[in-house]
Amino acid sequence: MIELIQGGAFLVNNQDIIPDGPDAAAEILRKGGWGVTRENAARKTISYGILESHNTSGNMEKLKIRFDKLTSHDITFVGIIQTARASGLEKFPVPYVLTNCHNSLCAVGGTINEDDHMFGLSCAKKYGGVYVPPHQAVIHQYAREMLTKGGDMILGSDSHTRYGALGTMAIGEGGPELVKQLLKQTYDINMPQVVGVYLTGSPVKGVGPQDVALAIIGAVFKNGYVKNKVMEFVGPGVENLSADFRIGIDVMTTETTCLSSIWKTDGEIAEFYATHGRSEDYRELLPGRIAYYDGMIKVNLDKIRPMIAMPFHPSNTYTIEELNANLMDILDETEKQARVSLGGTAELKLKEKVKNGKLMVDQGIIAGCAGGGFENICAAADILKGSSIGSDGFTLSVYPASMPVYMELIRNGCAAAVMETGAVMKTAFCGPCFGAGDTPANNAFSIRHSTRNFPNREGSKLQNGQISSVALMDARSIAATAANKGVLTSATEFDGEIGKYQYHYDSKIYENRVFDSHGAADPKVEIQLGPNIKDWPAMGELPENLVLRVVSEIHDPVTTTDELIPSGETSSYRSNPLGLAEFTLSRKDPEYVGRAKEMRGLEEERMKGGHPCHVMPEIKEVMNPIKSAFPEVSHVNTGFGSTIFAVKPGDGSAREQAASCQKVLGGWANIANEYATKRYRSNLINWGMLPFVICAGELPFENLDYLFFPGIRKAVEEKADSIEAYVVKNGALEKFELSLGELTDEERQIILKGCLINYNRE
Repeated sequence: MIELIQGGAFLVNNQDIIPDGPDAAAEILRKGGWGVTRENAARKTISYGILESHNTSGNMEKLKIRFDKLTSHDITFVGIIQTARASGLEKFPVPYVLTNCHNSLCAVGGTINEDDHMFGLSCAKKYGGVYVPPHQAVIHQYAREMLTKGGDMILGSDSHTRYGALGTMAIGEGGPELVKQLLKQTYDINMPQVVGVYLTGSPVKGVGPQDVALAIIGAVFKNGYVKNKVMEFVGPGVENLSADFRIGIDVMTTETTCLSSIWKTDGEIAEFYATHGRSEDYRELLPGRIAYYDGMIKVNLDKIRPMIAMPFHPSNTYTIEELNANLMDILDETEKQARVSLGGTAELKLKEKVKNGKLMVDQGIIAGCAGGGFENICAAADILKGSSIGSDGFTLSVYPASMPVYMELIRNGCAAAVMETGAVMKTAFCGPCFGAGDTPANNAFSIRHSTRNFPNREGSKLQNGQISSVALMDARSIAATAANKGVLTSATEFDGEIGKYQYHYDSKIYENRVFDSHGAADPKVEIQLGPNIKDWPAMGELPENLVLRVVSEIHDPVTTTDELIPSGETSSYRSNPLGLAEFTLSRKDPEYVGRAKEMRGLEEERMKGGHPCHVMPEIKEVMNPIKSAFPEVSHVNTGFGSTIFAVKPGDGSAREQAASCQKVLGGWANIANEYATKRYRSNLINWGMLPFVICAGELPFENLDYLFFPGIRKAVEEKADSIEAYVVKNGALEKFELSLGELTDEERQIILKGCLINYNRE
């Protein structure tokens, strides 16, 4: 089904894979190639060509990328624009689309969600952007329909910014990286490795894009095979997939922790652009005759079977057949994993869902950028046609990804076929993906064609003793399960016909409702600010020395951004930095906020010219051994704050708030064995936080210990390879070392200035 080639590989004529090694040159010669070097062949990937055309540094090892377009939704665009405004923004320099697909319901927090939307509309007018009102389209579907272009690059403040199937290399990053683009700065990154994804065969009936995606994620996530790399989809199997099918696989590449993705393009993609009235935006993209990849994933589409990703990660994958054959064992293992992940705060009881040897599901959801595509819903409608979801506890909700998709489903009868079963059709909305819509009952089990199934991402609250859980599946198997009234069922068991429907795009919907400035800014427009929209608090520069208290210690194998700052209704407060910060780590470590605030109080007193011991007298006991060993240290040249330790933080969302909330609470650093994603580490840096790395093994400190970092400012300035630090314990100092990893000169300056806002102001 999935095979990983260890080491690099050459692809000859988009057909033959030749693993790198001593015999590679001879084998390439037999295929008609000669004089090929690894370095030259690496320049023949699709990825290299696109990155080269967008690089402004003149050095392909150290990229400085300028993007063609930017996208943000209503959880992120307020903070991004507020940051850019503080740095002198006058006009959006490239097309910038503001969608409103996350806080669309305006159901929590009074006026604050709609206030954010009106802020977005006024900014689109003032700075020359595009504003997509609530319920019109989810961010990524609008980008597919209106923004993509062959060979272009798009940067979005959502981690699932992936349009590679349409020939656009797209990257999801934290908000500060979009701020840089708005201020005509660059996205700086080392040239990423490129991994080929070689597809052969064709999917069997009942297998959908989510099945293929989950199979790939299960094979590459835990071993980091594509971490921070570009996935390039090639091979003869690509031609056997529709545009919608490719899009459905592509959007899920985020869950592999890759940097971005790109696909070879063909007539199927040309037809997609023609259908949307944008034939001129199509471009044929193919690797060169001999291209070199830093790794190769071989996917035999014939062998893929309907998949399920059990709680609480998209990589926790099984075939549905395998799950049903080993039901009690797998459910028992999932419950054990839940106890570890949830820290014993609530108990997941999935084995109770087994009735007469069958797993009973409580809820089905087909939604968002992954599930809400036209073909997914048409296939689900065919499987559901003539059935009933029943009048018991099982429910099914279907969210088309855009109004144009919804309109075509109405016109071709698929919407009616879905609704006749008792299922509900809803408008374009990302809520089920991040806990702001269709939250299940306590201990309920939901199957979803969406992007993630992290703990509590479906909206339950551990702090209130609640737990429900999500498994990821394809729309086809969700429909088969719904037609079976909630009995977990693979779509390959459906013996009816799944048709191929022609899509007709209706452009009038957007023409009649979306505000498009066509790049024309109007400086006279007043920005509409609701009472919840607050400026970022003042942040000081990195001091000469630091005293940090460890205020949370997390030993889970991976810590998601959802655990660092919960999703769901808390997203309503994301235009209020201090208000949102109150939720930091609330589901993982409820003591964190109070402890962090204590340390922030010391720094606030110091910045006012006072002495930290006036706020916390016991800090004298910490400072005494420090001053004894380092007589030059005083509260004048030493900052105070907090840090957390996590084994591998940052998997999941691109949301900058996972870092900024720590910062506004007085955080100066994270300490980790490694960072799950490049984007989370970048968020830390852009908020002036030190991304420390410490070797895996026994920690030299524990939670609530104080750490001292002498000369930390100088170490950053002088690019020190190793950072000297001390644990302050029992009146003595215990030395240990850590590092900051590779930092660009600009990143060092951002950390020294205290955050990107300070850096840009100067």
